[in-house]
Amino acid sequence: MVVVFVLVALLVVTGVVAANWYLWRRLFRDTTRGPGPVRRAGAVLIAGGWLLAVGALVAERAGAPFWLQRTLAWPGFLWLALALYLLLATLATEPLRPVLRRLLPARAPEPAPDPDGPLPAAQAPAHEARTADEPGSAHEPPSVHESPSAAEPSPAAEPVLGRMPLPAVGTQSGSGRLAVGEAKTAAAGPDDGDEAPPAPGRPVPPAHAASPSPRDLPSRRLFVSRVVAGGTAAVALGTVGHGTYGVLRGARVKRVTVPLAKLPRAAHGFRIAVVSDVHLGPVLGRGFAQKVVDTVNATQPDLIAVVGDLVDGSVKDLGPAAAPLAGLRARHGAYFVTGNHEYFSGAEQWVEEVRRLGLHPLENARTELPAFDLAGVNDVRGESEEQGPDFERALGDRDTARACVLLAHQPVQIHEAVRHGVDLQLSGHTHGGQLWPGSLLAAAANPTVAGLERYGDTQLYVSRGAGAWGPPTRVGAPSDITVVQLASKQA
Repeated sequence: MVVVFVLVALLVVTGVVAANWYLWRRLFRDTTRGPGPVRRAGAVLIAGGWLLAVGALVAERAGAPFWLQRTLAWPGFLWLALALYLLLATLATEPLRPVLRRLLPARAPEPAPDPDGPLPAAQAPAHEARTADEPGSAHEPPSVHESPSAAEPSPAAEPVLGRMPLPAVGTQSGSGRLAVGEAKTAAAGPDDGDEAPPAPGRPVPPAHAASPSPRDLPSRRLFVSRVVAGGTAAVALGTVGHGTYGVLRGARVKRVTVPLAKLPRAAHGFRIAVVSDVHLGPVLGRGFAQKVVDTVNATQPDLIAVVGDLVDGSVKDLGPAAAPLAGLRARHGAYFVTGNHEYFSGAEQWVEEVRRLGLHPLENARTELPAFDLAGVNDVRGESEEQGPDFERALGDRDTARACVLLAHQPVQIHEAVRHGVDLQLSGHTHGGQLWPGSLLAAAANPTVAGLERYGDTQLYVSRGAGAWGPPTRVGAPSDITVVQLASKQA
């Protein structure tokens, strides 16, 4: 068992290291020309972000001084969310890189020559480039029929003279003219492989028609890398920023109608405000708790059900943050069951604290309301402290002719609820996945991730929760406070 745990831990660490190296490569190495301050800053940013994240998690679990928890929590937990979406966005852009490199030219194309206009100097016929120093014979004076201006080089011919080699003077024949085939360029050697000058009147191929030099490709690749990295960073920052704003703004109210066959007609329309996963802690504090209370009270519920994971910390540190819960108001009161995070923070102390604030803890217990039975069981995490769920104690001797609503933090407890004839179970725990694609992992571990589903004669409603754990961010799983309205089939 220990060997398996070590192997799994090594695989996880290797995967995290590889993912972060990949991020550094795409965001910093590929966007710079060589080693320098940008690459070093990128390495410090990524490594520092993970140090803060690990420090925040360890400080919370170890019960470090609360000021240290708050100092580490904001940057550390936000880095977790940002790293996730930087990785996802970078992976998503991989197919775009070769496409962009093909679409973008290596250099700006030169304008094509006008076929109806004059030929450029480089394309002028060779016989127009003569000068007075290039007569037909070395000792032959210019012909009397030639104009004096013909012996002067034209402006258009000067570039040609600068680029094209002059013909060498060959052996004179008896007539004083050069022998055919004896004119070679002075610059060309016997092994010169240059092509002969173009024929008169035939244009030289334009320079831009040649294939781009390989030296142009890194420049193009660098440009594409910078554009893609900038877009990736913008998308990740925007996603995390929007998701964080959604949490800090406060949960929205969601309304669901649940018909119960055994509910009497007099209880038709009974409203239960379901509050789960508030997660008061180093990030979400007293102000957030007050928003939850105000939102719940505005719905004017008949009953309030707080179904676990209220806090992430001790009563000593978070007692003042939880104080606004004393303001919860409902006609039939507010009830509380533990979640798994209460057992990280001292469940017994929190049970006493919420009782002091006016909530009614249901520790494997049941209360009979006028229209139905309300029961609650401890979270399965309590088994480690011999305080786990006890369905027999909570439901064993009840009147099965009455409707029963069960408060249980984790959806996996639905199977015991079905065996005990519960009509409706209210749960939280999943956060709806909180950060997409976390919903896929949540679906693998829970029978229902969010919403209302039926299991035999028992219905299960799972709230996404009012707060957030770790990063105060939600993507694809907005927070909610749900008002469950019971409907009587007899009405």
